[in-house]
Amino acid sequence: MVAKEKNAIVTGSGGMRGIGRGIALRFARDGYDVVLVDVKRALEQLPPGEIEAKWRSIESVASEVMALGQRALPIYADISDSAQVDNMVAAAVAELGGINVLVNNARAVMGRDAPVVDMDESQWDRTMAVNAKGTFLCSRAVARHFIEKGTRGKIINIGSGAANVGQPRKAAYSASKFAIVGFTQSLALELASYGISVNCVCPGLTDTGRFSFADKLAAESRGMALQEYGRRRLAEGGQQIPLGRVATPQDIANMVAFLASPQGSHITGQTINVNGGQFLR
Repeated sequence: MVAKEKNAIVTGSGGMRGIGRGIALRFARDGYDVVLVDVKRALEQLPPGEIEAKWRSIESVASEVMALGQRALPIYADISDSAQVDNMVAAAVAELGGINVLVNNARAVMGRDAPVVDMDESQWDRTMAVNAKGTFLCSRAVARHFIEKGTRGKIINIGSGAANVGQPRKAAYSASKFAIVGFTQSLALELASYGISVNCVCPGLTDTGRFSFADKLAAESRGMALQEYGRRRLAEGGQQIPLGRVATPQDIANMVAFLASPQGSHITGQTINVNGGQFLR
């Protein structure tokens, strides 16, 4: 199969209001065929809104991509497993003929925030395995494909505000996102001679509809429904942001689309914050 010039992989793209879905749909509107990657989640891991809407993760996003006239390939894979990552990339290449853009968006959040002295080793390991190792494995597999095919591709990593400033009780998450920034810089220098660019986008507080275990505990302690607590937290957070609101998935998708486009062709090794002035680096 002859590859078109617009094929993208977006990991962590199954959330109904997530950044990954926002990126995937923006790519589809820009004429990309999209490989949608996520893990299967148990019912208790889903936000209430997704349960109520009977959301089907990447399968629902695939339907939306196809409704925009583009091909979609949903693949369930654990990106912390090298064999699954290699199989995912091989399937994407076989189906679409090639890949031009990789967006490493998938993330793991610690189940229960904890100070380092009380943190369970498994929390650290899982957070680092998905966020840092998963970014490495997906980037390695796709970079090998780029080099083999002579593709001047784009790798775009999704970081976090936690990659700029460490936060108490979130050491594993923050460390994993700091790692992505350093990895981005190293990989950008390694791949520059092949015409491959590597950048990182760090969202600030973003309305994705996802809730952490800490959010659930906070809602329970206040006697509030989880969704109501989430709305109040975002409203309060928006008041602390200079531009007066939290980010939307579309805000992040717009920056990713720019970096993936010809207009972003001379940008590599950079970390770009999309946060309304929430933090300045």
